[in-house]
Amino acid sequence: MNQSVPDEARVRLDELFEAFSTIAEGTYVYLCNMKYDYSRWSESAVTTFGLPSEYMFGAGDIWEEHIHPEDRESYHRSIDAIFSGQDGGHDMQYRARKPNGEYEVCTCRGVVMRDENGVPAYFGGSIRNHGVQGRMDTLIGLRNQYGFFEDLNSDIVRHRKVRILLIGLAKFTEINEVYGYLFGNQVLQRFGRFLFEHIGNRGHVYRMDGTKFAVITETLGEREVREEYEAIRAHFRDGIRVDGKHIILDMNAGFLSLDEFSVDVQTVYAGLNFAYGESKIRRQGDMVEFRNEWNGESQQRLEMLHAIRNSIAQDCKNFFLYYQPVVDAASERLIGAESLLRWKSEKYGLVMPNDFVPLLERDSLFPQLGHWILKTSLLDAKKVLAVCPEFVVNVNLSYTQLEKPDFADMVLNLLDETGYPPEHLCLEITERCRLLDVEHLLNIVARLRASGIRFALDDFGTGFSSVGIIKAIPLDTIKIDRSFVIEIEEDRQEQQLVEHFTAVAALFGAKVCVEGIETAGMRDILQRYRVRSFQGYFFGHPMDLDAFLSYAKTG
Repeated sequence: MNQSVPDEARVRLDELFEAFSTIAEGTYVYLCNMKYDYSRWSESAVTTFGLPSEYMFGAGDIWEEHIHPEDRESYHRSIDAIFSGQDGGHDMQYRARKPNGEYEVCTCRGVVMRDENGVPAYFGGSIRNHGVQGRMDTLIGLRNQYGFFEDLNSDIVRHRKVRILLIGLAKFTEINEVYGYLFGNQVLQRFGRFLFEHIGNRGHVYRMDGTKFAVITETLGEREVREEYEAIRAHFRDGIRVDGKHIILDMNAGFLSLDEFSVDVQTVYAGLNFAYGESKIRRQGDMVEFRNEWNGESQQRLEMLHAIRNSIAQDCKNFFLYYQPVVDAASERLIGAESLLRWKSEKYGLVMPNDFVPLLERDSLFPQLGHWILKTSLLDAKKVLAVCPEFVVNVNLSYTQLEKPDFADMVLNLLDETGYPPEHLCLEITERCRLLDVEHLLNIVARLRASGIRFALDDFGTGFSSVGIIKAIPLDTIKIDRSFVIEIEEDRQEQQLVEHFTAVAALFGAKVCVEGIETAGMRDILQRYRVRSFQGYFFGHPMDLDAFLSYAKTG
């Protein structure tokens, strides 16, 4: 094979390739100078199928290696016939392999172009990837979330530094409820089209799930992305007219700069979703950036998150549970424990849940971790029950777990599987559960309490809707956060707060557990009030199962 191609032949190839590309939008273009067997292929084809380069010698043989073995013979015959001059082109379908081993169904059409003497000069055409067609959102006409993940993966593989913006429309259900879904679709179309036109050639726009859209850009920097978001936000806050109606839209946004390439697309998306959630829940729609620093060091947060996700995928490897004692407030005897999650690795050491659970709550792997936590807690608690018959294990829940329609079934199935008595399990929810539909939460709690399972509200008083939750949801225990008692020995106001909290709990038929008891003085003061149980370092630090069993036997 002649590996030397004259400059004029290279230039001519590029000129023809650009002409082909202009009229073959939506497909991969290839063009081969048959004299030198020297080809140029679309960059998107190179990325999608892991080809060595846009420019290749012997591209037909290289491409043949990517074709499914069952389709290879017919492809080989066609290429031989073209290069021997027997055929003037081909129109065929085959399966082509991507770097991850998956195959895409492709339709390939090509023609031979001859010179003025009738000698075959170029073989060119297009390849339509039918898998890519499934990456278009038909309502908006943008690439969908599958296309987003595909393009993002390409950026990671090619070490391309990009900025990613995730935008979602807020309170969109109200539009659907008032005007109907057809009208809602028109609004989404208008928003998506505006976003596409506003970003222009400075980035790529994608329709994600629901009312979310994403932008991937190499051109815009962090400051410019923030400015563009505020401009878009201002435009829709002023309102638009859709079908004769004036509609005001507000939005939320998460932002991430991709500069770490040892991670996968799902890890990046988890970080992006976390930033989006912070924008929605805590920042009233202001754009929130996912910062890729962790623990004030130079360690990469995304890299750590990637390692944690891999641990979950490997049957929750490197995760373990600690147990902190809960004691009766009057007798100080052991009556329960809170199950506390930890993760540890050689590189990152011991990582506390507050450093990773919020990042994972919207991740597709999170239910798997939640299942492991509950199952492990039940199996460990069975061993404690053998030495402490009144023992109750408390397991924390994320509001995203409670969103799942099969959550109650999962809990009941695990109780059956482990043989654990339901009356010795207490599930802890937080005030963040205000984000859930109250009717949905009430149904879950009612069903599980009917089986004997107890429910506690954790961190009572730290959120503005805690009282609203205990009014709406029947609870067995209310846990007062340590921030309300840390200075109770000196602060009369904190004592009055505890008295008030215990009165509220009694009003709704719930017992009170006070967290953060660190001294005998705190204990003595709190024993004056209607407190059922204590938890804190004064009674025991979090400990592993073996240490806790020893504690239970002596306590």
